[in-house]
Amino acid sequence: MQVLVRDNNVEQALRFLKKKLQREGVFREARLRERFEKPSEKRAREKAEGIRRVRKLARKKLERESGISAPKKARASGR
Repeated sequence: MQVLVRDNNVEQALRFLKKKLQREGVFREARLRERFEKPSEKRAREKAEGIRRVRKLARKKLERESGISAPKKARASGR
């Protein structure tokens, strides 16, 4: 993967590289490979990811069709 540094602007090139790596899923894969994941854990994680993906697509489809966005969930103020 290459990123061009223009006008000696290394910070901008680094930001661009991070965005590219994020889109490719490099950070996510590195985090998953930090330790061994049992096959049962892998199946459970992949199933949960699939469910989240389907729900997200259904939510977006509903928003597009109705033109009304779903209400936002209230977050805990602990953060």
